[in-house]
Amino acid sequence: MLNIDNLISHASHNRWSVERAHAWQASQPWLVGANYLPSYAINQLEMWQEQTFNPAIIDRELAWAADIGMNSMRVFLHDLLWMQDAEAFLGRIEWFLQIAAKRNIGVMLVFFDSCWYPFPYLGPQREPEPGVHNSFWLQSPGLPVLQNPARFALLEPYVKGVIHRFKDDSRVQVWDLWNEPDNGNAMSYGPRDLGDLKGKVVLPHLAEVFSWARSVGASQPLTSGVWVGDWDNDEHLSPMNRLQLNVSDVVSFHRYNPLDITMKAVDPLKRFDRPILCTEYMARGVGSTFEAILPYFKENGIGAYNWGLVQGRSQTNMPWDSWQIPYQTEPPLWFHDVFRTDGTPYREAEVEFIRRVTGG
Repeated sequence: MLNIDNLISHASHNRWSVERAHAWQASQPWLVGANYLPSYAINQLEMWQEQTFNPAIIDRELAWAADIGMNSMRVFLHDLLWMQDAEAFLGRIEWFLQIAAKRNIGVMLVFFDSCWYPFPYLGPQREPEPGVHNSFWLQSPGLPVLQNPARFALLEPYVKGVIHRFKDDSRVQVWDLWNEPDNGNAMSYGPRDLGDLKGKVVLPHLAEVFSWARSVGASQPLTSGVWVGDWDNDEHLSPMNRLQLNVSDVVSFHRYNPLDITMKAVDPLKRFDRPILCTEYMARGVGSTFEAILPYFKENGIGAYNWGLVQGRSQTNMPWDSWQIPYQTEPPLWFHDVFRTDGTPYREAEVEFIRRVTGG
């Protein structure tokens, strides 16, 4: 039986003080940007692999982001890239950071992700399923590694190696260690994934990842965002949320809801007295829009990362329900994404609004 108090104690060793966390925030601009996947990529591997990595497209698309005042991008890595060729992978991360810095954009790097396809593989990736939202985003690590503690332990050099290379690099703003760690993907993958067991399997792994990362002594904060459940008070916290909120240097969360529900999610997070980042929001079809949410985040100094910058092979302009009924044509209302592949705004009035809020 796992003891959550022991896990928290283990993972929070040398956690930043509240004062250091606020000093970090004071050194940063108001962080506003997107979860970025280039339009040419269906997933993390297609973004980063040598045969498909495309700096020219990345540069063009980050220029569009900078033009509307975005100054930060949340970007997902993948463990298989490290296992394949660590130095080459670090070189491409460096290349990406150079491109972003040229546009005055910093980066939040994400190590692991429990969402979507459970069995990633290197090499050419399959084609998108027509009309389906995020049809081939990949978990990291894959399910076979996740279920085998001995295999998971082999990822320690990956976490420590990437952080060590960039631990004092101002172009990296935040380390996000695990995206939605207890997401069981039941709606999309059913018995092919772990469902309700995901959190129990990942919980000790996440604690270990925090310990690995903390040992490197990065100048940037560590976080893992809460995304589901009730965090109104400590008694209501799930074991996963309790771990995330008590070991992160800065608090992060996801919320795809209208403003009133988003505000109710933020209020209880303030009791931790740490900077707050919303690392995922903006889904037009469920009332999470730039117009409704972004001014509130700015007023409260909450970092804001919408999902999706450019329409592309991930097809995240399609709604979530496209997994059940694929769309035959472009949806009447885009779910995510800001620009079409050619740089044309999905909604001109929307990007003008973003510019006004960001001062871009």
